[in-house]
Amino acid sequence: MARQKGEQGGKESFSPSVCLSPLQSCVRSEREGTRRASLSDQITVKICLTVTMRVIIIFLLSGLLPPSLAHGQDPFAWLYGRRSEGHYIGSLQADSACPDECDCPPTFPVAMYCDGRGLTAMPTISSRIKYLYLQNNAITAVPDSAFVNATNLVWLMMHHNQLTSEAIGKKAFLKLEALERLYLQHNNLSSIPSNLPRSLRDLRINHNKIEKVTAVDVEGMDNLTILYLHDNAVTDMGTSLKALISLTLLDISSNKLTKVPEGLPEHLHQLYLESNSIDSLPEGFLGSFTQLQYVRIAHNQLTDKGIPPNTFNVTGLVELDLSFNKLERIPPVSTTLLHLYLQANQIKEFTLGSFCSIMDVTNFSKLQTLRLDGNEIGRQDIPSESSVCLRQASSIEV
Repeated sequence: MARQKGEQGGKESFSPSVCLSPLQSCVRSEREGTRRASLSDQITVKICLTVTMRVIIIFLLSGLLPPSLAHGQDPFAWLYGRRSEGHYIGSLQADSACPDECDCPPTFPVAMYCDGRGLTAMPTISSRIKYLYLQNNAITAVPDSAFVNATNLVWLMMHHNQLTSEAIGKKAFLKLEALERLYLQHNNLSSIPSNLPRSLRDLRINHNKIEKVTAVDVEGMDNLTILYLHDNAVTDMGTSLKALISLTLLDISSNKLTKVPEGLPEHLHQLYLESNSIDSLPEGFLGSFTQLQYVRIAHNQLTDKGIPPNTFNVTGLVELDLSFNKLERIPPVSTTLLHLYLQANQIKEFTLGSFCSIMDVTNFSKLQTLRLDGNEIGRQDIPSESSVCLRQASSIEV
Protein backbone atom coordinates (compact mmCIF):
# COMPACT_ATOMS: atom_id res chain seq x y z
CA MET A 1 0.00 0.00 0.00
CA ALA A 2 1.06 3.57 -0.71
CA ARG A 3 -0.26 4.83 2.61
CA GLN A 4 1.14 4.86 6.15
CA LYS A 5 -0.59 5.42 9.44
CA GLY A 6 0.12 8.67 11.25
CA GLU A 7 1.67 8.42 14.64
CA GLN A 8 -1.16 10.40 16.19
CA GLY A 9 -4.88 9.94 15.79
CA GLY A 10 -4.51 7.11 13.27
CA LYS A 11 -4.64 9.61 10.38
CA GLU A 12 -3.21 8.62 7.05
CA SER A 13 -0.32 10.63 5.58
CA PHE A 14 1.37 10.37 2.22
CA SER A 15 5.01 9.24 2.18
CA PRO A 16 7.36 10.48 -0.58
CA SER A 17 9.03 7.10 -0.58
CA VAL A 18 6.23 5.71 -2.68
CA CYS A 19 7.34 7.91 -5.57
CA LEU A 20 10.97 6.86 -5.65
CA SER A 21 10.02 5.43 -8.99
CA PRO A 22 6.93 7.49 -9.81
CA LEU A 23 6.70 6.44 -13.42
CA GLN A 24 6.79 2.76 -12.53
CA SER A 25 4.08 3.27 -9.90
CA CYS A 26 1.85 5.07 -12.36
CA VAL A 27 2.43 2.50 -15.09
CA ARG A 28 1.69 -0.32 -12.64
CA SER A 29 -1.57 1.40 -11.71
CA GLU A 30 -2.55 1.49 -15.39
CA ARG A 31 -1.76 -2.18 -15.92
CA GLU A 32 -3.98 -3.06 -13.01
CA GLY A 33 -6.83 -1.22 -14.64
CA THR A 34 -8.88 -4.38 -14.73
CA ARG A 35 -9.14 -4.11 -10.99
CA ARG A 36 -11.01 -1.01 -9.86
CA ALA A 37 -8.70 1.23 -7.81
CA SER A 38 -9.93 2.46 -4.53
CA LEU A 39 -10.33 6.18 -3.90
CA SER A 40 -7.06 6.30 -1.92
CA ASP A 41 -5.21 4.58 -4.78
CA GLN A 42 -6.45 7.18 -7.26
CA ILE A 43 -5.22 9.96 -4.98
CA THR A 44 -1.81 8.26 -4.78
CA VAL A 45 -1.56 8.13 -8.57
CA LYS A 46 -2.40 11.82 -8.94
CA ILE A 47 0.18 12.80 -6.36
CA CYS A 48 2.81 10.67 -8.11
CA LEU A 49 2.07 12.41 -11.41
CA THR A 50 2.35 15.83 -9.76
CA VAL A 51 5.69 15.01 -8.16
CA THR A 52 6.95 13.59 -11.45
CA MET A 53 6.07 16.74 -13.39
CA ARG A 54 7.79 18.93 -10.81
CA VAL A 55 10.95 16.87 -11.01
CA ILE A 56 10.95 17.16 -14.81
CA ILE A 57 10.37 20.96 -14.72
CA ILE A 58 13.18 21.49 -12.20
CA PHE A 59 15.49 19.39 -14.36
CA LEU A 60 14.70 21.42 -17.48
CA LEU A 61 15.07 24.79 -15.75
CA SER A 62 18.44 23.84 -14.34
CA GLY A 63 19.73 23.60 -17.90
CA LEU A 64 18.70 27.19 -18.61
CA LEU A 65 20.46 28.82 -15.67
CA PRO A 66 23.72 30.71 -16.41
CA PRO A 67 26.98 28.93 -15.55
CA SER A 68 27.68 31.62 -12.97
CA LEU A 69 25.18 30.00 -10.62
CA ALA A 70 27.00 26.70 -10.72
CA HIS A 71 30.18 28.39 -9.60
CA GLY A 72 28.67 30.44 -6.79
CA GLN A 73 28.81 33.77 -8.70
CA ASP A 74 26.17 36.48 -8.55
CA PRO A 75 24.32 36.39 -11.89
CA PHE A 76 23.32 40.06 -11.48
CA ALA A 77 26.84 41.34 -10.91
CA TRP A 78 26.85 42.92 -14.43
CA LEU A 79 23.93 45.13 -13.40
CA TYR A 80 25.61 46.99 -10.58
CA GLY A 81 29.27 46.19 -11.15
CA ARG A 82 30.08 49.68 -12.52
CA ARG A 83 28.68 51.31 -9.43
CA SER A 84 31.81 50.45 -7.52
CA GLU A 85 33.92 52.10 -10.24
CA GLY A 86 32.51 55.53 -9.47
CA HIS A 87 30.15 55.81 -12.43
CA TYR A 88 26.44 56.52 -12.49
CA ILE A 89 24.36 54.00 -10.54
CA GLY A 90 22.69 51.60 -12.90
CA SER A 91 24.75 52.66 -15.93
CA LEU A 92 25.28 49.78 -18.29
CA GLN A 93 27.69 48.79 -21.02
CA ALA A 94 26.15 47.95 -24.35
CA ASP A 95 29.14 45.92 -25.48
CA SER A 96 32.89 45.59 -25.20
CA ALA A 97 33.42 48.47 -27.67
CA CYS A 98 32.57 50.98 -24.96
CA PRO A 99 35.63 52.32 -23.10
CA ASP A 100 35.80 51.49 -19.41
CA GLU A 101 35.75 55.16 -18.47
CA CYS A 102 32.50 55.83 -20.36
CA ASP A 103 28.90 54.64 -20.30
CA CYS A 104 27.05 53.22 -23.32
CA PRO A 105 23.47 52.43 -22.30
CA PRO A 106 21.96 49.37 -24.03
CA THR A 107 18.70 51.31 -24.27
CA PHE A 108 20.46 54.05 -26.28
CA PRO A 109 23.33 52.26 -28.05
CA VAL A 110 24.22 55.18 -30.34
CA ALA A 111 25.21 57.40 -27.39
CA MET A 112 28.43 57.41 -25.38
CA TYR A 113 28.61 59.31 -22.08
CA CYS A 114 32.13 60.25 -21.00
CA ASP A 115 31.31 63.56 -19.33
CA GLY A 116 32.82 64.51 -16.01
CA ARG A 117 35.22 61.53 -15.84
CA GLY A 118 38.49 63.41 -15.44
CA LEU A 119 39.66 62.46 -18.94
CA THR A 120 42.81 64.12 -20.25
CA ALA A 121 42.83 62.46 -23.67
CA MET A 122 40.28 61.40 -26.26
CA PRO A 123 38.77 57.92 -25.72
CA THR A 124 38.32 55.35 -28.47
CA ILE A 125 35.00 55.91 -30.22
CA SER A 126 32.98 53.18 -31.91
CA SER A 127 31.61 53.66 -35.42
CA ARG A 128 28.03 53.22 -34.19
CA ILE A 129 28.15 56.30 -31.92
CA LYS A 130 26.08 59.31 -33.00
CA TYR A 131 25.88 61.27 -29.75
CA LEU A 132 29.15 61.80 -27.88
CA TYR A 133 29.35 63.59 -24.53
CA LEU A 134 32.87 64.62 -23.50
CA GLN A 135 32.14 67.82 -21.60
CA ASN A 136 33.50 68.70 -18.15
CA ASN A 137 36.81 66.90 -18.50
CA ALA A 138 40.43 68.00 -18.86
CA ILE A 139 41.02 66.97 -22.47
CA THR A 140 43.85 69.01 -23.98
CA ALA A 141 44.05 67.79 -27.58
CA VAL A 142 42.04 66.38 -30.48
CA PRO A 143 44.38 64.57 -32.89
CA ASP A 144 43.54 63.97 -36.55
CA SER A 145 42.75 60.33 -35.74
CA ALA A 146 40.31 61.12 -32.91
CA PHE A 147 37.17 60.52 -34.97
CA VAL A 148 38.57 58.22 -37.64
CA ASN A 149 35.92 55.57 -36.86
CA ALA A 150 33.20 57.89 -35.58
CA THR A 151 32.12 59.32 -38.91
CA ASN A 152 28.43 59.02 -38.00
CA LEU A 153 28.54 61.57 -35.20
CA VAL A 154 25.55 63.94 -35.05
CA TRP A 155 26.20 65.63 -31.68
CA LEU A 156 29.64 66.30 -30.23
CA MET A 157 29.83 67.92 -26.80
CA MET A 158 33.34 69.03 -25.80
CA HIS A 159 32.63 72.14 -23.74
CA HIS A 160 34.42 72.79 -20.46
CA ASN A 161 37.73 71.14 -21.34
CA GLN A 162 41.27 72.47 -21.80
CA LEU A 163 41.53 72.47 -25.57
CA THR A 164 43.90 74.81 -27.40
CA SER A 165 43.83 75.63 -31.10
CA GLU A 166 47.34 74.31 -31.60
CA ALA A 167 46.37 70.92 -30.18
CA ILE A 168 43.43 70.35 -32.55
CA GLY A 169 44.40 68.55 -35.74
CA LYS A 170 43.58 70.34 -38.99
CA LYS A 171 41.77 67.22 -40.19
CA ALA A 172 40.21 66.22 -36.88
CA PHE A 173 36.65 67.20 -37.87
CA LEU A 174 37.03 66.78 -41.62
CA LYS A 175 35.15 63.50 -42.06
CA LEU A 176 32.26 64.24 -39.69
CA GLU A 177 29.86 64.85 -42.57
CA ALA A 178 26.71 64.25 -40.49
CA LEU A 179 27.65 66.45 -37.51
CA GLU A 180 24.91 68.95 -36.59
CA ARG A 181 25.85 70.18 -33.11
CA LEU A 182 29.36 71.06 -31.96
CA TYR A 183 29.88 72.53 -28.49
CA LEU A 184 33.37 73.87 -27.82
CA GLN A 185 32.60 76.64 -25.33
CA HIS A 186 34.71 77.19 -22.22
CA ASN A 187 38.05 76.04 -23.63
CA ASN A 188 41.28 77.87 -24.49
CA LEU A 189 40.84 78.26 -28.25
CA SER A 190 42.45 81.25 -29.97
CA SER A 191 40.82 80.56 -33.33
CA ILE A 192 37.95 78.59 -34.83
CA PRO A 193 39.15 75.05 -35.67
CA SER A 194 39.93 74.26 -39.30
CA ASN A 195 37.74 72.23 -41.64
CA LEU A 196 34.61 72.20 -39.54
CA PRO A 197 31.79 70.12 -41.09
CA ARG A 198 29.50 71.98 -43.48
CA SER A 199 26.59 70.04 -42.03
CA LEU A 200 26.70 72.02 -38.75
CA ARG A 201 23.47 73.62 -37.56
CA ASP A 202 24.51 74.69 -34.07
CA LEU A 203 28.06 75.89 -33.29
CA ARG A 204 28.88 77.09 -29.79
CA ILE A 205 32.40 78.37 -29.36
CA ASN A 206 31.82 81.07 -26.75
CA HIS A 207 34.02 81.67 -23.68
CA ASN A 208 37.31 81.11 -25.46
CA LYS A 209 40.14 83.42 -26.56
CA ILE A 210 39.26 83.88 -30.22
CA GLU A 211 40.50 87.21 -31.61
CA LYS A 212 39.47 87.04 -35.26
CA VAL A 213 36.84 85.37 -37.43
CA THR A 214 37.48 84.92 -41.15
CA ALA A 215 35.28 83.75 -44.02
CA VAL A 216 37.34 80.57 -44.29
CA ASP A 217 36.42 79.64 -40.72
CA VAL A 218 32.73 79.25 -41.62
CA GLU A 219 33.00 78.54 -45.32
CA GLY A 220 30.22 76.39 -46.76
CA MET A 221 28.14 76.27 -43.57
CA ASP A 222 24.87 76.81 -45.38
CA ASN A 223 22.90 74.94 -42.70
CA LEU A 224 24.22 76.84 -39.68
CA THR A 225 21.34 78.45 -37.77
CA ILE A 226 22.90 79.13 -34.33
CA LEU A 227 26.32 80.68 -33.69
CA TYR A 228 27.52 81.53 -30.19
CA LEU A 229 30.72 83.57 -30.26
CA HIS A 230 30.21 85.63 -27.13
CA ASP A 231 32.82 86.09 -24.41
CA ASN A 232 35.85 85.96 -26.65
CA ALA A 233 38.36 88.63 -27.69
CA VAL A 234 37.14 89.29 -31.24
CA THR A 235 38.17 92.69 -32.59
CA ASP A 236 37.35 92.22 -36.26
CA MET A 237 34.96 90.04 -38.25
CA GLY A 238 34.92 91.81 -41.60
CA THR A 239 32.19 90.25 -43.76
CA SER A 240 33.01 86.73 -42.64
CA LEU A 241 29.43 85.85 -41.70
CA LYS A 242 27.74 87.06 -44.88
CA ALA A 243 27.66 83.59 -46.44
CA LEU A 244 25.77 82.03 -43.51
CA ILE A 245 22.46 82.14 -45.34
CA SER A 246 20.53 80.10 -42.73
CA LEU A 247 21.80 81.87 -39.60
CA THR A 248 18.97 83.00 -37.31
CA LEU A 249 20.74 83.53 -33.96
CA LEU A 250 24.05 85.36 -33.65
CA ASP A 251 25.56 86.15 -30.26
CA ILE A 252 28.79 88.14 -30.42
CA SER A 253 28.38 89.95 -27.13
CA SER A 254 31.24 90.45 -24.66
CA ASN A 255 33.97 90.84 -27.26
CA LYS A 256 36.16 93.79 -28.26
CA LEU A 257 34.19 95.06 -31.22
CA THR A 258 34.21 98.81 -31.90
CA LYS A 259 31.65 98.64 -34.73
CA VAL A 260 28.85 96.43 -35.94
CA PRO A 261 30.19 93.72 -38.28
CA GLU A 262 29.40 94.29 -41.94
CA GLY A 263 27.41 91.98 -44.15
CA LEU A 264 25.44 90.23 -41.43
CA PRO A 265 23.07 87.49 -42.72
CA GLU A 266 19.72 88.99 -43.68
CA HIS A 267 17.63 86.20 -42.14
CA LEU A 268 18.78 86.84 -38.58
CA HIS A 269 16.04 86.55 -35.98
CA GLN A 270 18.12 87.40 -32.89
CA LEU A 271 21.20 89.65 -32.78
CA TYR A 272 23.15 90.12 -29.56
CA LEU A 273 25.92 92.74 -29.52
CA GLU A 274 25.98 93.80 -25.86
CA SER A 275 29.14 94.39 -23.81
CA ASN A 276 31.39 95.59 -26.63
CA SER A 277 32.85 99.04 -27.37
CA ILE A 278 30.50 100.05 -30.18
CA ASP A 279 29.97 103.85 -30.31
CA SER A 280 27.96 104.18 -33.52
CA LEU A 281 25.67 102.26 -35.86
CA PRO A 282 25.82 102.18 -39.67
CA GLU A 283 23.21 103.88 -41.82
CA GLY A 284 20.25 101.61 -42.46
CA PHE A 285 21.53 99.23 -39.77
CA LEU A 286 18.27 97.28 -39.43
CA GLY A 287 16.85 97.89 -42.88
CA SER A 288 18.55 94.91 -44.50
CA PHE A 289 17.06 92.34 -42.12
CA THR A 290 13.79 90.69 -43.09
CA GLN A 291 13.03 88.70 -39.94
CA LEU A 292 14.93 90.42 -37.12
CA GLN A 293 12.91 90.62 -33.89
CA TYR A 294 15.38 90.80 -30.99
CA VAL A 295 18.28 93.30 -30.87
CA ARG A 296 20.47 93.83 -27.83
CA ILE A 297 23.20 96.47 -27.87
CA ALA A 298 23.38 97.16 -24.13
CA HIS A 299 26.65 97.97 -22.35
CA ASN A 300 28.31 99.77 -25.25
CA GLN A 301 29.39 103.37 -25.95
CA LEU A 302 26.47 104.53 -28.09
CA THR A 303 25.69 108.25 -28.23
CA ASP A 304 22.90 110.20 -29.91
CA LYS A 305 25.28 111.29 -32.66
CA GLY A 306 26.22 107.72 -33.39
CA ILE A 307 22.67 106.63 -34.20
CA PRO A 308 21.33 107.70 -37.63
CA PRO A 309 17.72 109.03 -37.70
CA ASN A 310 14.97 106.41 -37.60
CA THR A 311 17.45 103.56 -37.21
CA PHE A 312 15.04 101.71 -34.92
CA ASN A 313 11.83 102.83 -36.58
CA VAL A 314 11.39 99.54 -38.41
CA THR A 315 8.45 97.15 -38.31
CA GLY A 316 8.87 93.61 -37.07
CA LEU A 317 11.12 94.47 -34.15
CA VAL A 318 9.81 92.99 -30.87
CA GLU A 319 12.56 93.78 -28.35
CA LEU A 320 15.24 96.48 -28.33
CA ASP A 321 17.81 96.77 -25.54
CA LEU A 322 19.92 99.97 -25.53
CA SER A 323 20.54 100.10 -21.79
CA PHE A 324 23.88 101.11 -20.23
CA ASN A 325 24.99 103.41 -23.05
CA LYS A 326 25.45 107.20 -23.28
CA LEU A 327 22.18 108.26 -24.85
CA GLU A 328 20.67 111.64 -23.88
CA ARG A 329 17.45 111.30 -25.83
CA ILE A 330 14.94 108.55 -26.49
CA PRO A 331 15.50 107.39 -30.08
CA PRO A 332 12.39 107.09 -32.33
CA VAL A 333 11.05 103.54 -32.44
CA SER A 334 8.31 101.77 -34.36
CA THR A 335 4.78 101.72 -32.95
CA THR A 336 4.89 97.93 -33.27
CA LEU A 337 7.81 97.54 -30.83
CA LEU A 338 6.78 95.65 -27.67
CA HIS A 339 9.74 95.94 -25.27
CA LEU A 340 12.22 98.83 -24.98
CA TYR A 341 15.06 98.96 -22.46
CA LEU A 342 16.82 102.33 -22.00
CA GLN A 343 17.85 102.19 -18.35
CA ALA A 344 21.21 103.53 -17.17
CA ASN A 345 21.73 106.10 -19.91
CA GLN A 346 21.88 109.91 -19.64
CA ILE A 347 18.37 110.71 -20.90
CA LYS A 348 17.11 114.10 -19.76
CA GLU A 349 13.69 114.34 -21.41
CA PHE A 350 10.68 112.10 -21.93
CA THR A 351 9.90 112.72 -25.61
CA LEU A 352 6.50 111.22 -26.36
CA GLY A 353 7.08 111.76 -30.08
CA SER A 354 9.67 108.99 -29.99
CA PHE A 355 6.78 106.55 -29.59
CA CYS A 356 3.86 108.25 -31.34
CA SER A 357 4.17 110.72 -34.20
CA ILE A 358 0.38 110.96 -34.24
CA MET A 359 -1.83 110.48 -31.20
CA ASP A 360 -5.52 109.65 -31.53
CA VAL A 361 -7.92 106.79 -30.96
CA THR A 362 -6.49 104.66 -33.76
CA ASN A 363 -2.83 105.67 -33.63
CA PHE A 364 -0.89 104.54 -30.57
CA SER A 365 2.15 102.55 -29.56
CA LYS A 366 1.91 98.84 -28.86
CA LEU A 367 4.76 99.11 -26.36
CA GLN A 368 4.22 96.90 -23.32
CA THR A 369 7.49 97.35 -21.41
CA LEU A 370 9.46 100.60 -21.09
CA ARG A 371 12.43 100.98 -18.77
CA LEU A 372 13.91 104.43 -18.22
CA ASP A 373 15.23 104.01 -14.68
CA GLY A 374 18.75 105.14 -14.00
CA ASN A 375 18.44 108.22 -16.20
CA GLU A 376 18.03 111.93 -15.39
CA ILE A 377 14.23 111.99 -15.44
CA GLY A 378 11.52 111.07 -12.98
CA ARG A 379 7.86 110.15 -13.05
CA GLN A 380 6.90 113.80 -12.96
CA ASP A 381 8.51 114.22 -16.38
CA ILE A 382 6.11 111.79 -18.07
CA PRO A 383 3.58 113.81 -20.15
CA SER A 384 -0.09 113.35 -19.37
CA GLU A 385 -0.73 112.41 -22.99
CA SER A 386 1.30 109.24 -22.46
CA SER A 387 -1.87 107.48 -21.30
CA VAL A 388 -3.14 107.80 -24.86
CA CYS A 389 0.07 107.00 -26.70
CA LEU A 390 1.31 104.28 -24.38
CA ARG A 391 -2.07 102.84 -23.47
CA GLN A 392 -0.87 99.25 -23.74
CA ALA A 393 2.22 99.70 -21.58
CA SER A 394 1.84 97.54 -18.49
CA SER A 395 5.13 98.72 -17.01
CA ILE A 396 6.91 102.09 -17.27
CA GLU A 397 9.89 102.39 -14.95
CA VAL A 398 11.62 105.74 -14.45
